Amino acid sequence: HDYITKPFDKDELLPVIEKALRTEERGRAVLHEDAAGRYKIIGQTSKMHAVYGMIEKVSKSPTTVLITGESGTGKELVARALHDSSDRASAPFIQVNCGAIPENLFESELFGHEKGAFTGAIGGKPGRFELADGGTLFLDEIGELPKDMQVKLLRVLQDGTFERVGGVRSQTVDVRLVAATNRDLVKEVKDSAFREDLYYRLNVIPIKLPPLRDRSDDIPLLTEHFVAKFNARLGTQIQEVTPEAMAALMSHHWPGNIREL
Repeated sequence: HDYITKPFDKDELLPVIEKALRTEERGRAVLHEDAAGRYKIIGQTSKMHAVYGMIEKVSKSPTTVLITGESGTGKELVARALHDSSDRASAPFIQVNCGAIPENLFESELFGHEKGAFTGAIGGKPGRFELADGGTLFLDEIGELPKDMQVKLLRVLQDGTFERVGGVRSQTVDVRLVAATNRDLVKEVKDSAFREDLYYRLNVIPIKLPPLRDRSDDIPLLTEHFVAKFNARLGTQIQEVTPEAMAALMSHHWPGNIREL
């Protein structure tokens, strides 16, 4: 965790020990596994334990991760688990929904802008890369990224530098990039909708989330979790799910996955 130089006294040693204990305690809280799941993710099927294993294996690495899976399968939870169980846990976790930003604002949102860079830029503003410095930048719905922004993102991944819109000074940041998509990026590459070189830069470590229909044994755990959650939110006191209701939940196809549930 740390080191000290000899000779040392207690006033020097105790803060180091206290910091180590806090780090260890935070790690135990993040890795805690209970009857429902792990990393604040609900699921105990073999498919989910494979996901937990990947999170544990790669969380300490700075390598880029691409999370794939249908809409509603919990990709953001995996991204947060990767951050919270990494050495960057105390640094920022910055999330960008690439499908929710107007195309003309993409560059400014990601890289920031200087005063006067465009109409309405009355002051300088840091972008998401700057805000995530030292931490994790989560690019959700990366398949929605416009073609010209794909080129700019590729450059950052290659050499770690960028300029604000309207700026001339190159900036370097230390960011762990996690991306997610519900699209088939291999098909997007074949259709020339997504850059092949960027795809391989993002897909260094892939984590694929199973759809809910392929982990239906987790439905009772998820149902119990959501009942407790909404009891607390709505002030209701639902105690159980009838066998008939659970049978209906278990047999449903769930095209919207956990979000639909």
